[in-house]
Amino acid sequence: MGLIYYGGSAMPIRIEDRALAHLKIVISTKLRRSESFTVSWQHPDDFPRGRSTIWLHPSIPLRFVFDHPEPPELNRQWIEELAASANSSGGIQLDPHMFEDDSAVSSD
Repeated sequence: MGLIYYGGSAMPIRIEDRALAHLKIVISTKLRRSESFTVSWQHPDDFPRGRSTIWLHPSIPLRFVFDHPEPPELNRQWIEELAASANSSGGIQLDPHMFEDDSAVSSD
């Protein structure tokens, strides 16, 4: 499981490595262009029921931490879908499978 440390929060957001690698590409591209946007998700089963949204802005510290030392193979279509959602008024909506253990996620 990869981690996103956002702002001053001591509690990271846990996302499986492959999903995080795709998300990192889209987030980095948007922030490099000084574009702000939201990322939303439903809480995984091991968290209290609910959902969260964060506002991503270039001035807010952000760090990605991956479990695996080697980067995963990227799926261009998945990156394009995430980028399209980042450009929408609703922002990126993360799928529940992004919070599953890497071994439970099949490759594209």
